[in-house]
Amino acid sequence: MMKAWVLKHQAPIGMKPLEKVNLEIPEPGPWEIRVKVVTCGVCRTDIHIAEGDLPLKRSPLVLGHEVVGIVDKLGKEATRFKLGQRVGIAWLHHACGECKFCNSGRENLCESALFTGWDVNGGFAQYTKVFEDFAFPLPGTISFEALAPMMCPGIAGYRTFRLARVNQGETLGLYGFGPTASYVLQVAHARGVRVSVVTRSEKNLQAARDMGADWVGTYQDPLPEKLDAAIIFPPAGELVDTALTNLERGGRLVLSPVTMTPITIPDYNHIWMERSIISLANITRDDGEAFLKIARERGMTSQVETFGFDDLPEVMIRVKEGKIRGNAVIWID
Repeated sequence: MMKAWVLKHQAPIGMKPLEKVNLEIPEPGPWEIRVKVVTCGVCRTDIHIAEGDLPLKRSPLVLGHEVVGIVDKLGKEATRFKLGQRVGIAWLHHACGECKFCNSGRENLCESALFTGWDVNGGFAQYTKVFEDFAFPLPGTISFEALAPMMCPGIAGYRTFRLARVNQGETLGLYGFGPTASYVLQVAHARGVRVSVVTRSEKNLQAARDMGADWVGTYQDPLPEKLDAAIIFPPAGELVDTALTNLERGGRLVLSPVTMTPITIPDYNHIWMERSIISLANITRDDGEAFLKIARERGMTSQVETFGFDDLPEVMIRVKEGKIRGNAVIWID
């Protein structure tokens, strides 16, 4: 048996809906690997699922999709990894590989896709399993706790940067500055892109300054220049029109949240001149591999607070309240 935190019924996170139980240790299928989980990051998507912003697809459910661990057992057809190898598991658990989206490099849009900690059990447990082709080999040069947030904020941040289509010498605006934005900033600077950060939190303003943002200000401060692209991180629909008014002609606005409040664009001129809006939807394995390569080569970092396995319900409350310095990571075993 193994220890795990499970969600049986959705409820406000303040009611601590997760329950600590004993579950059977999972057995890997033919093309799967079993992972002994070492660390798992806590994501706001976990909170969206726990509270009912996203539907509960199975019950009981083990949340957690920023999973880092060691290969513990191989399925009979699994040959990609060796026992004891360090691996990561991200949000995308599986895609069909046959639909028009998978065949055009867009497996993140696969209608048959399965997601870690939503369709299948995730990483808030001592063991989990995953199809070997959807696990990421991880470097031994980066700590377990630093690797965990790379599995979601890191990879998702890289994908938002790709969607922004911003080029060397141009300026990218980041509205909000949490864990995902911190990785976007590092990727942008690695690609020679200037970054302006707009946020109302003094803590996040200082964090952006500490990480070397080229300009930092609040929503009341005028930007020093038009933005060639922008990314919105808070689920605040009213920010869309604000960002569009600061966007250069032909610029692109990326919406990063999983959910968002209603969006109103009162003036067509704000989106005219080939300005465009696109939403982030999941990740691909190519995103993960490309980001982890950059992270390893550039020595990317992000602030992390670590907690014990039994602290998870309280940590989820702190994440929702914005009381974590950077990324919350749970040590599983």
